[in-house]
Amino acid sequence: MPRKRKEGTRAPNGASSIYFGTDGSWHGRVTVGVRDDGKPDRRHVRGKSEVEVTRKVRKLEQDRDAGTVRKPGRPWTVERWLTHWVENIAAPSVSENTIAGYRVAVRVHLIPGLGAHRLDRLEPEHVEKLMQKMLRAGSAPATAHQAYRTLKTALNEAVRRKHITENPTLIAKPPKLVEEEVEPYSVEEVQRLLIAAARQRNSARWALALALGLRQSEVLGLKWADVDLDQGVLRIRRGRLRPKYAHGCQVPCGRKAGYCRDRITVHPDTRDTKSRAGRRPIGLPDELVAILRRHRDVQAAERALAASLWHEAGWVFTDETGRPLNPNTDYHRWKALVRAAGVRDARLHDARHTAATALLLLGVPDRIVMGIMGWSSDMRRRYQHVTDPMLRDAADKVGRLLWEVPTAAERPAGGE
Repeated sequence: MPRKRKEGTRAPNGASSIYFGTDGSWHGRVTVGVRDDGKPDRRHVRGKSEVEVTRKVRKLEQDRDAGTVRKPGRPWTVERWLTHWVENIAAPSVSENTIAGYRVAVRVHLIPGLGAHRLDRLEPEHVEKLMQKMLRAGSAPATAHQAYRTLKTALNEAVRRKHITENPTLIAKPPKLVEEEVEPYSVEEVQRLLIAAARQRNSARWALALALGLRQSEVLGLKWADVDLDQGVLRIRRGRLRPKYAHGCQVPCGRKAGYCRDRITVHPDTRDTKSRAGRRPIGLPDELVAILRRHRDVQAAERALAASLWHEAGWVFTDETGRPLNPNTDYHRWKALVRAAGVRDARLHDARHTAATALLLLGVPDRIVMGIMGWSSDMRRRYQHVTDPMLRDAADKVGRLLWEVPTAAERPAGGE
C-alpha cells in the first residue's frame, strides 16, 4: 500500500519531500533556491509511481547542485526571448552594423522559423531543419551561417541567465560555410576602371579603393583632417555607418521612415574604429597625392557654387551639398562604374582584394601588408592560390633567362 505523508509532520527546511497525495498521484517537492521576492523557490513534480517521482526529484537536486535549474516564471518562447535579447541586451552593447545584422537574422529567419517553440524545449534538430530550409529556399550558406551564429549568441545569453540549462546550437551541426575565393581584378581591368572613374564625380574615391584596398566604410568616413598631402600619409580613424531613419512627420505620411520628407537620423554618421588593426596610417603614392589635390580643388569649387547650401563638416567625399556619401548610393555607383569600364561584374570588396594581391606580388612583407589592409589576423592564406602561381611563373621566367642553354638556332651569329 502506498505510504502517505503523516499529518502534522513536514520535512526539514530546504529538504526534498516525496509523498502520495489524496489525488492518487505521487508528488515531490524540491527547494532549488530563492525567488526574486525572497521566498523559497520550491519546485513540484508528480508521477504515477514513487520510483518515477524519486527519479524526478533526484534530477532536480542534481540540477540545483550544478546551478542549471531554469529560473521560475512563465516559460520564454523563442520569439519572446530573441526579441528581448536583440533589443535590450545586444543593442546597447554592440556596434550599429552588428546589431543591424542581428535584427535581420532575428526578424527575417529565426522568428518565422523557430519563434513558436518554447525556449526550454528547442532541440538541435529544430535548428538544423531551419538551416536546411533556408538553403533550399535559396539563402546563401553565409546567410544561413549568420542566422545560426546569431541564434547561438542569443541562446548563450539565455543559458548564462539560467532561462535554459543548455544551448542546443552547440549540439546542432551548423551549415557548411564555403570560403569564397579571392578574385582580384587584373592590372588591365584596374586601369580601365580608373579611366572610367576619371570621367565621374568623386573619382578619387575609386582610386583609393583600387590602389590602397580601403574598405567602403573607411573611404566614406575620411575627413580632410585625416589626410596629410604634404607628407603623403592618410590615417584611418573611423568608418561610415549606414544611415538609419525615424519618422519626423506630425501626421503619418504612409511611407517608410527612409522616404519620409521629415525623416530624422537616429544614429551618428560614423563610428570610431576600435581595433588597433583598423586604426592605421597609410602611405600615399605620389600619383594618389596628385589625384587628391585635384579632388580638393574641385570640392572647393563645388563649395563656392553651393554657397549657403553647403554643409561643411570636413568630409573628403561628399554629395553636391557637402553631406557624407550614403553607402547604398556608393554601392550603386560602383556597379555603374563597372559597366562603364566594360569589366566583369564583381563586388565592391573585390577592389580591396585587388590591392592586397598587388602588394603581395610586389613582395611587400606580410606584416606590412597586414598593416596597410587593416587585417587583425593573417589573411595571407586567402590569397595563396592567386599569388603563388604568379610568383612561380615569375621565378620560372628568371630561371630560363639565366640558366637555360640556348639551342644552336637561338645562338647569335658568330657566337661559340
